[in-house]
Amino acid sequence: MTGTIDLSGDPNIGVYARVFEDVAIVYPGAPREFTDALAEELDVEIVVTSIQGSAIIGSLVAGNSQGLVVSGLAAADEVAALEEYRDVLLFEGSMNAAGNVILANDYVAAVHPDMEIDVAEEIGSFLSVPVVRLSLGGIKTVGMAGYATNRGILVHPRANETEVATLERVVDLPIGLGSVNMGSGLVGTGVLANSKGYIAGSFTSGFELGRIEEVFGFLE
Repeated sequence: MTGTIDLSGDPNIGVYARVFEDVAIVYPGAPREFTDALAEELDVEIVVTSIQGSAIIGSLVAGNSQGLVVSGLAAADEVAALEEYRDVLLFEGSMNAAGNVILANDYVAAVHPDMEIDVAEEIGSFLSVPVVRLSLGGIKTVGMAGYATNRGILVHPRANETEVATLERVVDLPIGLGSVNMGSGLVGTGVLANSKGYIAGSFTSGFELGRIEEVFGFLE
């Protein structure tokens, strides 16, 4: 996919959905144009649910092919909808916006640097991946300061050498700096991708799209 889309004029598509290899989780009432684009371009099944009654799925869900980490405030019926596709770990405590504080794929999980060590280790064990605590570009909400697929990891353009090296020590994938939506370093807010394709927020420039394609391995 080399195109862009918005949600009723909002280019921050990564806030409102979470994409994996086989499914995309979207909120009830998401525009048909949006869900059809995800299904077609990323070859995923659409799972429709709110999380704790909210539409900001991307901020409240993280995970990989092994399982989903979900805000501990999610309702029983919301958790049940997700359990049809993955095991679910409820993320309790004050730092419960899982999608904001966890950046994960099938090979690594990076988490908020202030997350308690035992909580970080529980997440790594649940997702069956090594886990590291770090910031990206000095931003602690790594789930929005980066975006990870099984083909590459796109990170905030101000991520420094130490931050990138921390990821490189635990995962053998391309890691590149980039932005979305005309210069936003919070790349997780403006792109949805898996190993089969990507779609970006509507304000994303051609240069930014090229960088996304390069990091995620979609250049021809």
